[in-house]
Amino acid sequence: LFCNVVLSGQFLMTSEPGRDIGGEEMAKAASVCTPESMDSEDMLFMLYTSGSTGKPKGIVHTQAGYLLYAALTHKYVFDYQQGDVFGCVADIGWITGHSYVVYGPLCNGGTTVLFESTPVYPDPGRYWEMVQRLKINQFYGAPTAIRLLLNYGDKWVKKYDRSSLKTLGSVGEPINNEAWQWFYHVVGEGRCTLVDTWWQTETGGICIAPRPSEEKADIIPAMAMRPFFGIFPVLMDDDGKVLEGNDVSGALCITQPWPGLARTIYRDHQRFVDTYFKAYPGYYFTGDGAYRTKEGYYQITGRMDDVINISGHRLGTAEIEDAMADHPDVPETAVIGYPHEIKGEGAFAFVVLKEQTTCIDHVKEELKTIVATKIAKYAVPDHILVVKRLPKTRSGKIMRRLLRKVVTEQSSNMGDVTTLDDPSVVTEILDAYQKYKKEKSSS
Repeated sequence: LFCNVVLSGQFLMTSEPGRDIGGEEMAKAASVCTPESMDSEDMLFMLYTSGSTGKPKGIVHTQAGYLLYAALTHKYVFDYQQGDVFGCVADIGWITGHSYVVYGPLCNGGTTVLFESTPVYPDPGRYWEMVQRLKINQFYGAPTAIRLLLNYGDKWVKKYDRSSLKTLGSVGEPINNEAWQWFYHVVGEGRCTLVDTWWQTETGGICIAPRPSEEKADIIPAMAMRPFFGIFPVLMDDDGKVLEGNDVSGALCITQPWPGLARTIYRDHQRFVDTYFKAYPGYYFTGDGAYRTKEGYYQITGRMDDVINISGHRLGTAEIEDAMADHPDVPETAVIGYPHEIKGEGAFAFVVLKEQTTCIDHVKEELKTIVATKIAKYAVPDHILVVKRLPKTRSGKIMRRLLRKVVTEQSSNMGDVTTLDDPSVVTEILDAYQKYKKEKSSS
């Protein structure tokens, strides 16, 4: 590992022999580095991912299995063909950046695009200008970014030529129906295959997606659908028994290992075993819930630790979020459960509104009506707090555990927040919550 060190002001650094090499010495080194022979199970890389406890886990991936799986999923999920330009706009430090910016495309001899900064700088047309300029054929991004751009309208998309696009993909969290429809009809012009992909840092690559499949097979909006080659998912009930048949919901587990599966947590293998294999012995527990449709397809319903029990009714917070996201003035929502003295648990919703939205109280009432109509009255949030933005990791995932800490007034113990894109958002939300709480107590 090499880096350039620039000394400024009065800062001085002591050189350490064997670690630090002067620029003149480095200039004498050969320009070609002889490849090192590695064992298939040697560590390829270690990537930290946030845990539900707030303590990041160092996920270890190995040489051969990971590379094989990244290459296969890249080729078959996105229908990659020689000569295609693959555009994954994920941060390279995220597993998606590893698998589908670097390793997958390069293993297939492809041309891959590296993207940095944000999709709205210098303007909200940045993604689509890039598609036009580089003639990108496959475009892979996060639902969070899609919802953000949806907020700016269609003009920034239609300004640019997107005829080179063949496949679109979403990654990182379940995509809601409104974002899916906009991505498919506006960005993809209704002609591009859209794959809603499900996988994890731990899985190394895509595990469930609409493709590959039979030619012209159906794609259902906002649904991951089909397991990839060698992935055998099952759904488990609360007693740890496999749920047979279709039209069932449960904990998503995988029955057999696959090449891309992480091998351990760095320097803590017992935590690896306890986290992924203890809850359902003999199965890899993903931590996610899923619904298997009548047709046998899989729909991810969200994290199992985001399941709340309201007056005996168990439902995923993602269900409430999806319902609220149907409101035209609500690009983003995050719902968490909190202790309720009567119902056991209640739902608390954090909502981001579009900039031009007025009559906020009216919007809140409309949201309650939508949830009551689409799900049930018991699912209606007890509280709806409007915030400017939600706490997200650099990969775009909403850190709901921080919102839970705010509502349960455990803000003094937020845990690790280093994975946040902007840690200052925590203070913003805390201030908004305290103001909301004060207003509620005085009303």
